[in-house]
Amino acid sequence: QVQLVESGGGSVQAGGSLRLSCAASGYTISNKCMGWFRQAPGKLREGVATFWTGSSISLYADSVKGRFTISLDKAKNKVYLQMNSLKPEDTAMYYCAATGGLIGYLNDYDYNYWGQGTQVTVSS
Repeated sequence: QVQLVESGGGSVQAGGSLRLSCAASGYTISNKCMGWFRQAPGKLREGVATFWTGSSISLYADSVKGRFTISLDKAKNKVYLQMNSLKPEDTAMYYCAATGGLIGYLNDYDYNYWGQGTQVTVSS
């Protein structure tokens, strides 16, 4: 059974940083695609970043480019999202997601497995 468990969320002031982690079990992240999504209250879920482990390609939403970095530790079967220069509009529940195949984009329908989410709150 695939499980994705996020951690690392919290409250931070604007300009601060957080590092989210996603631990995968029952699933090997190698040769798959791992993504981070977020959903703010009253808004649709949006793709933030994705990483194609087979080719080491990463994609980012325009709103986070240059501020967020997705990375993997294959040995630990973990995915990370380093978030710098946080803004109040980054406030959301953040979800880790995984595909059943090699690639995925910033669309939630590309992903088969989802974590429960971790809350990020950025105050001004």
